[in-house]
Amino acid sequence: MTSYKWQFAPRFRKSAFGWKSDKPIQGIKEALTEIKQVAKKEPVLAAEGAVLFLEKIAPAIEQVDSSSGAIGSMVNRAIDTLVPIIAKAKVDQPVRDRWLDRLWNAIEDDQIPYIEYLGDYWGELCVTPGTASRWADEFMPVIEDMWAPPSSGHGYFSGMTACFSALYTAGRYQDLLTLLDKAPFNMWWDRRWGVKALVALGKKSEAICYAEDNKGLNDPVSAIAGACEEILLSSGLFDEAYNRYALKANQGTTYLATFRAIVKKYPHKSAADILRDLVANQPGSEGKWFAAAKDAGLFDLAIELVSKSPTDPRTLVRAARDYAEQQPDFALSAGLTALYWMSQGYGYQITATDVLDAYKSLMLAANHAGIAEAQIKARIQETLREKTPGNAFMLSALNYLLES
Repeated sequence: MTSYKWQFAPRFRKSAFGWKSDKPIQGIKEALTEIKQVAKKEPVLAAEGAVLFLEKIAPAIEQVDSSSGAIGSMVNRAIDTLVPIIAKAKVDQPVRDRWLDRLWNAIEDDQIPYIEYLGDYWGELCVTPGTASRWADEFMPVIEDMWAPPSSGHGYFSGMTACFSALYTAGRYQDLLTLLDKAPFNMWWDRRWGVKALVALGKKSEAICYAEDNKGLNDPVSAIAGACEEILLSSGLFDEAYNRYALKANQGTTYLATFRAIVKKYPHKSAADILRDLVANQPGSEGKWFAAAKDAGLFDLAIELVSKSPTDPRTLVRAARDYAEQQPDFALSAGLTALYWMSQGYGYQITATDVLDAYKSLMLAANHAGIAEAQIKARIQETLREKTPGNAFMLSALNYLLES
């Protein structure tokens, strides 16, 4: 192992990168590729490389601007990738202990911190319950002292999550719950380990109650709902899981992502029912679910939704263009609705090109639907006769086409 020269290592010297995050992100990707390639043939060597990378990463990127979250997310993904490589490597206990010592030193030295997420995996890195238990015994007195009266309880200990993870892997579930009961504040990211412990003890109902005790103003509602949902799903209680937690637990970055996540998790529910539940849960945002309905092939519902409230007109124009041949009636409705919302002033920096694209898509759909262009032009002119914020602009873009 010592004779191998890792290509990534020289690039991750202390303060190797400036403030921009693009180069370190690319460097992390290249390092992960190198380690994964080595893991295919030499898993122990790859694990050594993974430990080396985790030692070097935080000092190397300490000057990088992390305000966007991009570099932090990339480091977390690297941890997700590398922990299994380290944990699965078959090595003697002294080697494992040296790796753990090195990783713990890296966590303690990390000032930003960038690799604190490694604590979530500490039990997994320990591999055996015995090793995990020894580490837990090292961490527990520090936490107990920090939480003991008359202390404020506001201290920070980088090994807190590592302790919870180690206790969990060691099977010391009651010790974990007892420790958490000493905490002066109910913090979800700590108490989630108590939920896991109760589930491991077979106390699933108690685990749900324990999780719901954290529904405070600043608690992560989606994460808590996700934990409770997972418990119910693991018990086969699909309807209860859906009714109580599905809508809160599966909030994606887009409306479409949220819809897809729930559909995938609850195949016994119809897509239409799920979508209507989502719409009902957010009154006034019906149009935002247009893409989800379209994606599910619920074309009538898609038009119904976007007729009630707006979505980005460009989304409607793309739908009109893409479905002009296979679903011409839907495409016509989408195109006309796009022009309607443009006329009402919706859409970010709508240009004449956007208006013309909508018109072209409408005419293409009309051709496939067997509808005369004159009829479509009459519908557009009807819209443009109203006194609305966008009509003067739209008329200037379409006037010569409508009169031809």
